[in-house]
Amino acid sequence: MENILGIIGGMGPLASNLFYRMVIERTQASCDQDHINMIILNDAGMPDRTGAILSGNTAEPMAKLKADALLLQQLGCKAICVTCNTAHWFVHRFENALTVPVISLVRETAKEMSALHPGGKIAVLATDGTVQTGLYQEELLSRGLTPYVPSPENQKNVMHLIYDCVKAGKPADLDALRSVCAEVESAGCDAALLACTELPIIKEEAGLSDFYTDPMQIMARKAIEFMGKQYV
Repeated sequence: MENILGIIGGMGPLASNLFYRMVIERTQASCDQDHINMIILNDAGMPDRTGAILSGNTAEPMAKLKADALLLQQLGCKAICVTCNTAHWFVHRFENALTVPVISLVRETAKEMSALHPGGKIAVLATDGTVQTGLYQEELLSRGLTPYVPSPENQKNVMHLIYDCVKAGKPADLDALRSVCAEVESAGCDAALLACTELPIIKEEAGLSDFYTDPMQIMARKAIEFMGKQYV
């Protein structure tokens, strides 16, 4: 198999499944052979990235993510995508040790936001780990954008939606979702990033508007184009 896209997933499995579907549905293809060859490494045993960052015990997920990336590289993958926002805090720290590129959904999303909303205010809806590392805030600031992080109350709602709803296999708590949406919309944001790969699942479920931007969709487009296919 040649021209392979590598995907490190399992964080969580539903998010990986959604990304796989995005790539399939958005690749211009008239037959099986027109699609992108992929190897999906569904590493469901990966330690919780937010918990590792907040506790300072980052060695295990760092080692496991790097080992997964090196395995995909060894298997001949041309590029690597990681279907977890928080995991990018780790990936950005070892990607220079790889000989194949990582298509960073954090960098690609910040680039997209700067093109669509130059000088704009962008809400970051993410795990506590992603928020506290400043992963998105730094990328947005570097491109002249103003990041907006929800209040402590609504940050708790975001975490509830991620962990107690999607990761637990339960429907979205619509009251919590409405509270988060009301805050970021009233704050005058130009867009809100669904900066945890569980949140796009809620976007589909609740029918949120395109004001709520899915970084995985941006990564899917970049991956399709990188692999020499047409995004539709």
